[in-house]
Amino acid sequence: MSESVIAIACDHGGYELKELLKTILLNKGLQLLDLGTDSAESVDYPEFGRAMGNVIESGKASRGILICGTGIGISIAANRNPTVRAAVCHSGLSARLSRQHNDANVLALGARLIGVETALDCVEQFLTTEFEGGRHQRRVDQLGR
Repeated sequence: MSESVIAIACDHGGYELKELLKTILLNKGLQLLDLGTDSAESVDYPEFGRAMGNVIESGKASRGILICGTGIGISIAANRNPTVRAAVCHSGLSARLSRQHNDANVLALGARLIGVETALDCVEQFLTTEFEGGRHQRRVDQLGR
């Protein structure tokens, strides 16, 4: 798995936030794999959730960030791949706990539900928090990874 590559994808509802996050993450020196979409023109979110699942499964990226209007639809699409553990997060705390307790490998954000500062906090927590393992490992193993 490429630990240094983070995949990022969105539908039209998340395009503006994706582009902002890309700029910030690239300025931090992170390597990104942009899976689209490439404009605010209407698209179908399952296509981008599926693309994220394929990239995580193949090992081309170790973690991913998905963005749609609510984060819900695109996370459902990604979670259909058994190697994905996508968590919709609305705060830095939920992002941190998704990593610590659930070993989430994909962060899903709702561009219409959270502001930019909250999205940045979620991304920071998601990318810097490690999985605790221990008592949580047994439960994560039951998720079918």
